[in-house]
Amino acid sequence: MEARMDRPIVGITPDVIDRQGVATCRVATTYAARVERAGGLPVVLTPSMGLVGAYAGWLDAAVFTGGDDPIMEDFGVPTHARAVRVHPARQAFELALIRALRERGTPSLGVCLGMQYMGLTAGGSLDQHLPETTPTAAAHWEAIHAIQPEPGWTFGGGEVHSKHRQAISDPGSLAVLARADDGVIEAIGDPKARFWIGVQWHPERTRNAALGQDLFDALVRAAKATT
Repeated sequence: MEARMDRPIVGITPDVIDRQGVATCRVATTYAARVERAGGLPVVLTPSMGLVGAYAGWLDAAVFTGGDDPIMEDFGVPTHARAVRVHPARQAFELALIRALRERGTPSLGVCLGMQYMGLTAGGSLDQHLPETTPTAAAHWEAIHAIQPEPGWTFGGGEVHSKHRQAISDPGSLAVLARADDGVIEAIGDPKARFWIGVQWHPERTRNAALGQDLFDALVRAAKATT
């Protein structure tokens, strides 16, 4: 019990891939390492719809990790022909969990795909193929680029590690918190929430501590404040 009180439980969503017909989970260990370093207890979540309610009542915080592209039919529009669709079981689970944690005010960090899910569930929209709309799209694919803060962002600007061909074009009820130099939205969130932030880059792979480890530190601090 003492360890449980010292280290808030932070759920981490895994990717789901089809491996010879078997749905298989995988996740980079860097997410857990960042959470552990921040003082949290990282737990990789089994993506089962039947567990969403239990997770929502049990978790102190969550990290929605990166992955493939959203299946946009769930949001009333066709999925782009060039998109690499995320596994449908993953999408169903994460959308349900995001909505449940949002309702409870559970501190959550969305990374890349996780940010996109946050924006879409808030009524936003997605640019499904940056190479068609953004001349500097290559700067966002497995590259390091700068981000600039918008009002409500407290982590400063600097360089981040990015890997995405899609981006939120409208955050819905959430606020735009940071952009890349080319105007692409790089962070969204609810400044009034204890911690509800999505970032388009990969903080678990970003060397700049202010835009990498500090995000996980802030998430765990917010989780401790709710336990």
